[in-house]
Amino acid sequence: MSSVSIIIPSFNEETGLGRTLRQLALLSPPPGEIIVVDGGSEDETLIIAKSAFESFFSASSRIKTQILQSRHRGRSVQMNYGAKQATGDILCFLHADTTVPDDLITLINKTLADSTVACGGFISLMSGSQTTRWATSLHNYLKTYYAPLIFRPHLFFRGLRLLFGDQVMFCRRSDFWDCGGFNEALPIMEDGDLCRKIARKGRIRMLNRVVQSSDRRVARWGALKANAIYLYIGFLWGIGVDTKYLKRFYEDIR
Repeated sequence: MSSVSIIIPSFNEETGLGRTLRQLALLSPPPGEIIVVDGGSEDETLIIAKSAFESFFSASSRIKTQILQSRHRGRSVQMNYGAKQATGDILCFLHADTTVPDDLITLINKTLADSTVACGGFISLMSGSQTTRWATSLHNYLKTYYAPLIFRPHLFFRGLRLLFGDQVMFCRRSDFWDCGGFNEALPIMEDGDLCRKIARKGRIRMLNRVVQSSDRRVARWGALKANAIYLYIGFLWGIGVDTKYLKRFYEDIR
Protein backbone atom coordinates (compact mmCIF):
# COMPACT_ATOMS: atom_id res chain seq x y z
CA MET A 1 0.00 0.00 0.00
CA SER A 2 1.39 3.40 -1.02
CA SER A 3 2.04 6.06 1.60
CA VAL A 4 -0.45 8.95 1.55
CA SER A 5 0.40 12.51 2.58
CA ILE A 6 -2.64 14.57 3.58
CA ILE A 7 -2.13 18.29 2.99
CA ILE A 8 -4.48 20.80 4.65
CA PRO A 9 -4.29 24.49 3.69
CA SER A 10 -5.60 26.71 6.47
CA PHE A 11 -6.49 30.32 7.10
CA ASN A 12 -8.63 31.29 10.10
CA GLU A 13 -9.97 27.74 10.44
CA GLU A 14 -10.39 27.57 14.22
CA THR A 15 -14.01 26.42 13.89
CA GLY A 16 -13.51 23.21 11.96
CA LEU A 17 -9.84 22.24 11.98
CA GLY A 18 -9.83 20.50 15.37
CA ARG A 19 -12.68 18.20 14.36
CA THR A 20 -11.02 17.39 11.05
CA LEU A 21 -7.69 16.48 12.69
CA ARG A 22 -9.42 14.45 15.38
CA GLN A 23 -11.15 12.40 12.70
CA LEU A 24 -7.93 11.88 10.75
CA ALA A 25 -6.40 10.29 13.85
CA LEU A 26 -9.04 7.55 13.56
CA LEU A 27 -8.34 6.60 9.94
CA SER A 28 -7.67 2.91 9.44
CA PRO A 29 -5.22 2.32 7.94
CA PRO A 30 -3.55 5.63 8.84
CA PRO A 31 -1.96 8.09 6.40
CA GLY A 32 1.79 8.39 6.29
CA GLU A 33 1.71 12.05 7.28
CA ILE A 34 -0.55 15.03 7.84
CA ILE A 35 0.67 18.50 6.94
CA VAL A 36 -1.17 21.69 7.91
CA VAL A 37 0.00 24.67 5.86
CA ASP A 38 -1.17 27.95 7.34
CA GLY A 39 -1.46 31.18 5.40
CA GLY A 40 -1.14 33.64 8.29
CA SER A 41 -4.20 32.92 10.40
CA GLU A 42 -5.29 35.67 12.76
CA ASP A 43 -7.36 33.42 15.03
CA GLU A 44 -6.56 30.28 17.05
CA THR A 45 -5.91 28.03 14.04
CA LEU A 46 -2.23 27.35 14.79
CA ILE A 47 -2.88 26.76 18.48
CA ILE A 48 -5.66 24.32 17.65
CA ALA A 49 -3.50 22.48 15.11
CA LYS A 50 -0.64 22.11 17.57
CA SER A 51 -2.95 21.01 20.37
CA ALA A 52 -4.70 18.49 18.12
CA PHE A 53 -1.43 16.96 16.97
CA GLU A 54 -0.24 16.65 20.57
CA SER A 55 -3.55 15.23 21.79
CA PHE A 56 -4.58 12.90 18.99
CA PHE A 57 -1.21 11.76 17.61
CA SER A 58 1.12 10.25 20.20
CA ALA A 59 4.88 10.24 19.90
CA SER A 60 4.72 6.55 19.00
CA SER A 61 2.15 7.14 16.26
CA ARG A 62 3.06 6.01 12.79
CA ILE A 63 1.61 9.24 11.45
CA LYS A 64 4.09 12.04 10.89
CA THR A 65 2.65 15.51 11.53
CA GLN A 66 3.86 18.96 10.50
CA ILE A 67 2.63 22.53 10.81
CA LEU A 68 4.07 24.81 8.15
CA GLN A 69 3.66 28.55 7.82
CA SER A 70 3.55 29.79 4.25
CA ARG A 71 5.12 33.13 3.42
CA HIS A 72 2.19 33.92 1.17
CA ARG A 73 -1.53 33.32 1.57
CA GLY A 74 -3.41 31.50 -1.13
CA ARG A 75 -4.71 27.97 -1.39
CA SER A 76 -2.60 27.04 -4.43
CA VAL A 77 0.56 28.50 -2.88
CA GLN A 78 -0.04 26.75 0.45
CA MET A 79 -0.88 23.40 -1.11
CA ASN A 80 2.20 23.48 -3.32
CA TYR A 81 4.32 24.32 -0.29
CA GLY A 82 2.90 21.36 1.57
CA ALA A 83 3.39 19.09 -1.43
CA LYS A 84 7.07 20.07 -1.61
CA GLN A 85 7.54 18.94 1.98
CA ALA A 86 5.48 15.76 1.59
CA THR A 87 7.17 12.38 1.47
CA GLY A 88 4.23 10.18 0.47
CA ASP A 89 3.83 8.60 -2.95
CA ILE A 90 0.28 9.95 -3.03
CA LEU A 91 -0.89 13.48 -2.22
CA CYS A 92 -4.36 14.11 -0.79
CA PHE A 93 -5.55 17.71 -0.54
CA LEU A 94 -8.10 18.21 2.21
CA HIS A 95 -9.96 21.36 3.23
CA ALA A 96 -9.83 22.18 6.93
CA ASP A 97 -13.64 22.11 7.22
CA THR A 98 -14.14 18.74 5.53
CA THR A 99 -14.63 15.32 7.07
CA VAL A 100 -13.78 12.05 5.31
CA PRO A 101 -14.62 8.32 5.48
CA ASP A 102 -12.69 6.22 8.02
CA ASP A 103 -11.35 4.06 5.17
CA LEU A 104 -10.05 7.05 3.21
CA ILE A 105 -6.53 5.64 2.74
CA THR A 106 -7.80 2.30 1.47
CA LEU A 107 -10.13 4.04 -0.98
CA ILE A 108 -7.32 6.23 -2.30
CA ASN A 109 -4.95 3.30 -2.77
CA LYS A 110 -7.56 1.14 -4.49
CA THR A 111 -8.44 3.94 -6.88
CA LEU A 112 -4.87 4.71 -7.89
CA ALA A 113 -3.98 1.01 -8.15
CA ASP A 114 -5.59 1.38 -11.58
CA SER A 115 -2.80 2.83 -13.70
CA THR A 116 -5.33 4.43 -16.06
CA VAL A 117 -6.60 6.68 -13.23
CA ALA A 118 -4.53 9.80 -12.51
CA CYS A 119 -6.69 11.62 -9.99
CA GLY A 120 -9.72 11.03 -7.81
CA GLY A 121 -12.17 12.71 -5.50
CA PHE A 122 -15.42 12.18 -3.65
CA ILE A 123 -19.05 13.27 -3.67
CA SER A 124 -19.20 16.37 -1.49
CA LEU A 125 -22.20 16.84 0.78
CA MET A 126 -22.47 20.42 2.01
CA SER A 127 -24.05 20.81 5.42
CA GLY A 128 -24.25 23.00 8.51
CA SER A 129 -25.25 22.51 12.12
CA GLN A 130 -28.97 22.47 11.33
CA THR A 131 -29.33 21.82 7.62
CA THR A 132 -28.00 19.88 4.65
CA ARG A 133 -27.69 21.73 1.35
CA TRP A 134 -29.15 19.02 -0.85
CA ALA A 135 -29.75 21.18 -3.93
CA THR A 136 -26.29 22.76 -3.88
CA SER A 137 -24.66 19.40 -3.24
CA LEU A 138 -26.55 17.84 -6.15
CA HIS A 139 -25.51 20.67 -8.45
CA ASN A 140 -21.88 20.28 -7.44
CA TYR A 141 -22.13 16.54 -8.14
CA LEU A 142 -23.58 17.11 -11.60
CA LYS A 143 -21.05 19.85 -12.36
CA THR A 144 -18.25 17.30 -12.11
CA TYR A 145 -19.65 15.82 -15.32
CA TYR A 146 -21.52 18.51 -17.21
CA ALA A 147 -18.84 21.22 -17.00
CA PRO A 148 -16.12 19.27 -18.86
CA LEU A 149 -18.73 17.84 -21.24
CA ILE A 150 -19.83 21.34 -22.25
CA PHE A 151 -16.49 23.15 -22.29
CA ARG A 152 -13.97 20.38 -23.06
CA PRO A 153 -15.96 17.55 -24.73
CA HIS A 154 -12.89 16.06 -26.42
CA LEU A 155 -11.24 15.70 -23.00
CA PHE A 156 -14.45 14.55 -21.29
CA PHE A 157 -14.57 11.44 -23.44
CA ARG A 158 -10.94 10.78 -22.55
CA GLY A 159 -11.74 10.85 -18.84
CA LEU A 160 -11.70 14.49 -17.73
CA ARG A 161 -13.91 15.24 -14.74
CA LEU A 162 -13.96 18.59 -12.98
CA LEU A 163 -13.26 18.15 -9.27
CA PHE A 164 -13.10 20.91 -6.67
CA GLY A 165 -11.22 21.21 -3.40
CA ASP A 166 -14.11 20.22 -1.17
CA GLN A 167 -14.22 16.88 -2.99
CA VAL A 168 -10.87 15.89 -1.41
CA MET A 169 -8.68 15.55 -4.49
CA PHE A 170 -5.86 13.01 -4.54
CA CYS A 171 -3.22 11.98 -7.06
CA ARG A 172 0.26 10.48 -7.36
CA ARG A 173 2.98 12.87 -6.29
CA SER A 174 4.94 12.21 -9.49
CA ASP A 175 1.95 13.10 -11.69
CA PHE A 176 1.24 16.21 -9.62
CA TRP A 177 4.70 17.63 -10.19
CA ASP A 178 4.90 16.47 -13.80
CA CYS A 179 1.89 18.73 -14.36
CA GLY A 180 3.53 21.61 -12.50
CA GLY A 181 1.36 21.37 -9.40
CA PHE A 182 -1.24 24.03 -8.67
CA ASN A 183 -0.90 27.26 -10.66
CA GLU A 184 0.04 29.78 -7.98
CA ALA A 185 -1.03 32.69 -10.18
CA LEU A 186 -4.67 31.61 -9.90
CA PRO A 187 -6.62 33.13 -6.97
CA ILE A 188 -9.47 30.64 -7.51
CA MET A 189 -10.20 27.61 -9.73
CA GLU A 190 -6.74 26.16 -9.10
CA ASP A 191 -8.38 22.77 -8.58
CA GLY A 192 -10.20 22.85 -11.91
CA ASP A 193 -6.99 23.94 -13.62
CA LEU A 194 -5.13 20.98 -12.09
CA CYS A 195 -7.84 18.63 -13.37
CA ARG A 196 -7.34 19.89 -16.91
CA LYS A 197 -3.59 19.36 -16.65
CA ILE A 198 -3.54 16.02 -14.88
CA ALA A 199 -6.13 14.56 -17.28
CA ARG A 200 -3.21 14.18 -19.69
CA LYS A 201 -1.88 11.54 -17.31
CA GLY A 202 -5.07 9.48 -17.12
CA ARG A 203 -8.72 9.42 -16.16
CA ILE A 204 -10.16 11.43 -13.29
CA ARG A 205 -12.57 9.44 -11.17
CA MET A 206 -15.22 10.56 -8.69
CA LEU A 207 -15.74 7.82 -6.12
CA ASN A 208 -19.21 6.78 -5.08
CA ARG A 209 -18.52 7.79 -1.47
CA VAL A 210 -19.35 10.94 0.45
CA VAL A 211 -17.26 13.56 2.22
CA GLN A 212 -18.91 16.34 4.21
CA SER A 213 -17.95 20.00 4.05
CA SER A 214 -19.14 23.18 5.74
CA ASP A 215 -21.97 25.20 4.21
CA ARG A 216 -20.60 28.46 5.61
CA ARG A 217 -20.42 30.24 2.25
CA VAL A 218 -23.99 29.27 1.33
CA ALA A 219 -25.12 30.21 4.83
CA ARG A 220 -23.55 33.65 4.46
CA TRP A 221 -24.78 34.35 0.93
CA GLY A 222 -28.04 32.44 0.86
CA ALA A 223 -28.68 29.45 -1.37
CA LEU A 224 -29.96 31.34 -4.41
CA LYS A 225 -27.12 33.85 -4.47
CA ALA A 226 -24.49 31.19 -3.81
CA ASN A 227 -25.63 28.91 -6.61
CA ALA A 228 -25.97 31.85 -9.00
CA ILE A 229 -22.38 32.86 -8.24
CA TYR A 230 -21.14 29.28 -8.64
CA LEU A 231 -22.82 29.04 -12.05
CA TYR A 232 -21.58 32.46 -13.15
CA ILE A 233 -17.99 31.82 -12.14
CA GLY A 234 -18.03 28.32 -13.63
CA PHE A 235 -19.39 29.51 -16.97
CA LEU A 236 -16.96 32.41 -17.30
CA TRP A 237 -14.01 30.23 -16.29
CA GLY A 238 -15.11 27.63 -18.83
CA ILE A 239 -14.95 30.18 -21.66
CA GLY A 240 -11.56 31.45 -20.51
CA VAL A 241 -12.25 34.60 -18.44
CA ASP A 242 -9.31 35.61 -16.24
CA THR A 243 -9.60 34.22 -12.69
CA LYS A 244 -8.41 37.54 -11.23
CA TYR A 245 -11.67 39.04 -12.51
CA LEU A 246 -13.68 36.09 -11.22
CA LYS A 247 -12.13 36.37 -7.75
CA ARG A 248 -14.03 39.61 -7.07
CA PHE A 249 -17.26 37.58 -6.96
CA TYR A 250 -15.80 35.06 -4.52
CA GLU A 251 -14.74 37.10 -1.54
CA ASP A 252 -13.29 35.57 1.60
CA ILE A 253 -15.98 35.03 4.24
CA ARG A 254 -13.76 34.13 7.21
